[in-house]
Amino acid sequence: MKQRLRYLFLEPFFGGSHRDFAEGLIAHSRHRIDLLTLPAHFWKWRMRGAALHFAKKAPPLDAYDGLVVTDLMSLADFKALRAPGFPPTLVYFHENQLTYPLAPGEGMDYHFGFTNITTALAADRILFNSRTQFDAFFDGLPPFLNMMPDYGPNWVTASIRQKSHVLYPGCRFPSHIDPTPNAPDAPPLIIWNHRWEFDKDPDEFFRAIGKLHDDNLDFRIALLGENFQAVPKAFIAAKERYGSRIVQYGYVKSREEYTEWLRRGAFVISTAIQENFGISVVEAMRFGCVPLLPHRLSYPEILPMDFHAACLYHDTEDLVEKLSAMVRTFPRPPVDREQLARHMSRYAWEERIRFYDDEFERMALA
Repeated sequence: MKQRLRYLFLEPFFGGSHRDFAEGLIAHSRHRIDLLTLPAHFWKWRMRGAALHFAKKAPPLDAYDGLVVTDLMSLADFKALRAPGFPPTLVYFHENQLTYPLAPGEGMDYHFGFTNITTALAADRILFNSRTQFDAFFDGLPPFLNMMPDYGPNWVTASIRQKSHVLYPGCRFPSHIDPTPNAPDAPPLIIWNHRWEFDKDPDEFFRAIGKLHDDNLDFRIALLGENFQAVPKAFIAAKERYGSRIVQYGYVKSREEYTEWLRRGAFVISTAIQENFGISVVEAMRFGCVPLLPHRLSYPEILPMDFHAACLYHDTEDLVEKLSAMVRTFPRPPVDREQLARHMSRYAWEERIRFYDDEFERMALA
């Protein structure tokens, strides 16, 4: 039997995909992984200050075979504060601050990008959650560094790239499940299960929904997903406009209730302007929702090629046209729901965990 290793996982933003990843990894790994977290609030302050918190709260590191952190951690600061005697370290990039879109009216704070860079340099192993993010990061790194007026560290890109790889996250669903058939006598249920934030572009989503409403098509909406700040105006306006068409408004804490909404869903829509993997969309497809996704970001990567023509859209007009057609022809989906759901099983933690355990063993025993 292979050796069972012991890892410490420091997560400064324990919410959303960060929480899903940490909990799934710990639940499925054959290694022991101890977890320390901070709540999923104030991400900028987490990136600035989490290292100082964990420097005092983390147990002795010599008891561990390795350390795992995510991209919102300043690993260089933490290593400086807890050196010497540091175990091998793996950084998992859910997102990065070189390519993350800015909120309206927000200027770029270059220090966050540099924190990602120094974290990557301080790591022994770096994993990105998609090829899309990997390519975007390394395409954006040279021009980011070239903004320095002099003494540019041209060696940085090659140094980070040589220890970087792509490894898709696992998703919290069984690898063997059958989608629930859509009820032919019920209106189609449209799922929104993304964060209620600007980078998921809810305004675009509700513009498309508004077209269905104006055309007097029959549908219902489940507005799921987490909201970490004030409720965006688009959701407040939608609640007033669509009334009883909205059958769920807000985050559901129960995993069972959440998956039940996905099982009931006919379609899942993303209008995101930022998505490095797309756990929420993969979950919805696994439980039988037919997706409508932008033909960009990570979506062409995670969706099998056979489904691109029917399920990827190029602009607002294309989104509205395809969504209207799906609603009008419901319950006859434009693709084989069961086949698509089976494709998504590859992302179940039961299928993905061996790749992570291999990473841990390779890094700790090198």
